[in-house]
Amino acid sequence: MTTDLLTNAPEVEGPVFPPRPPRPGRPTPHISSMDQYKKMYEQSIQDPATFFGKMAKDLLTWFKPFEDVTFGSFKEGNVSWFLDGQVNACYNCVDRHALANPDKIAIIWEADEPNQHVSISYGTVLAEVSRLANVLKKYGVRKGDTVAIYMPMVPEAVYAMLACARIGAVHSVVFAGFSADALRDRMLDAKCKVLITADQGKRGGKTIQLKKIADEALAECPSVHTVIVFQRTGDAAVPFHPPRDVWWHDETMNQRPYCPCEPMNGEDPLFMLYTSGSTGKPKGVLHTTAGYLLGVTATTKYIFDLHEDDVHGCMADVGWITGHSYIVYGPLANGVTTILFESIPTYPNAGRYWELVDKHKVTSFYTAPTAIRALRRLGDEHVQPYNLDTLRVLGSVGEPINPEAWMWYYNVVGRERCAIVDTYWQTETGSIIITPLPGATPSKPGSATLPFFGVDVAVLDPQTGKELIGTGVTGVLAVRSSFPSIARSIYDNHERYMDTYLKPYIGYYFTGDGVTRDKDGYYWIRGRVE
Repeated sequence: MTTDLLTNAPEVEGPVFPPRPPRPGRPTPHISSMDQYKKMYEQSIQDPATFFGKMAKDLLTWFKPFEDVTFGSFKEGNVSWFLDGQVNACYNCVDRHALANPDKIAIIWEADEPNQHVSISYGTVLAEVSRLANVLKKYGVRKGDTVAIYMPMVPEAVYAMLACARIGAVHSVVFAGFSADALRDRMLDAKCKVLITADQGKRGGKTIQLKKIADEALAECPSVHTVIVFQRTGDAAVPFHPPRDVWWHDETMNQRPYCPCEPMNGEDPLFMLYTSGSTGKPKGVLHTTAGYLLGVTATTKYIFDLHEDDVHGCMADVGWITGHSYIVYGPLANGVTTILFESIPTYPNAGRYWELVDKHKVTSFYTAPTAIRALRRLGDEHVQPYNLDTLRVLGSVGEPINPEAWMWYYNVVGRERCAIVDTYWQTETGSIIITPLPGATPSKPGSATLPFFGVDVAVLDPQTGKELIGTGVTGVLAVRSSFPSIARSIYDNHERYMDTYLKPYIGYYFTGDGVTRDKDGYYWIRGRVE
């Protein structure tokens, strides 16, 4: 294991930015002081069963109440949450909101071309998801079967995920920028029976030949018996091979706009998402229903400080965990409006993000430091023309944000009025695990600050595995005990899961990242140490 990153860790000092008080007419943050955070965090660590039991009852709707909150340990590799409860992720994300307020906007789709956008109500999402769920059942998909999704950033990608969740199928979303080989390997490993794809995709003014790529992958995937094809462009030259291939619009047209939700045990799989390992074939990280759903519902609510009328703009792709958690499941479970962005931040110009925020009155915005740095280089003049007054929270995801980019985000985009949440997490954690909380946490540019509820962080000596106690220490970032959204396994290879995450330091979850805990107890992520 390489330790240069740790021994050469730079000094971590810099300005501290206190939480911004809410502007007049804006909601009071859910967590509004460090005392409130500390009290909740302490209970979540000392008595997780009570803390998360109450949170699960408050935030989720259950078909059958759970009795046991948590079981198992990292040492044994048998972690479970809400094992005997029954719940359905689609019901929590769609039905309960559609029943209460069917006309409320669930999804705003911002197409590749800036003059195209569509607002979709919770009632419409329920109908469209149900129709597709009935199509999947027609083609033999049952609870526990795996469905591959290889889609552009269109509402139908979200419908496909939710339709799987609705009937208890396990979705495996493959990023639409991946090659035929990558798609093939993922479908083979997951033993997929059905693929949902599109004729083509649009991104940054370019056309992506999704169906052509999918056909190359399918040539070596005999287990896939049905391919459901959505028409994004309607290009007549796109290859189509009946009876294996069927058109989405033909199949859904005559289906009933309601499909019952399958009651899912708390530990039933919800989805798998492949992450490239440093060696060997990609790992199908497996997330289960109740724990994952609670983790993303809680983190979205508290970290982005979501309130009833908010519009959440996560600029990720649904092919990654950020899109799963903070475009689809987290915002929709909270009943707010989520943005689905098909394009790129510089198309047709570098003001695209900020035009989107202005047009759709976005209240929380989430993107990667790479995008923030690129937009900073292109100049403030692309930000200044737009009205960004609705923004309250600006999030950063994917890597530590450097202080210069943090300051630009705060000053130029946030206009010194928004909380910056520099979030740390992984595909395997399912939801954010270290982050500031708007209204509570003083921020330091470049630091992910403090752990979220239930995340018991440890800094380990990389050689001995012993905990480094106190402040001013640098080592390996680990977690002492399980939290609801942690991945339970690698699909069909639990031994690899144990070897990768739980055996390097027995009794801990090993993140693979280096970290510094500064004099104030704040965490600074140092990057990979594997």
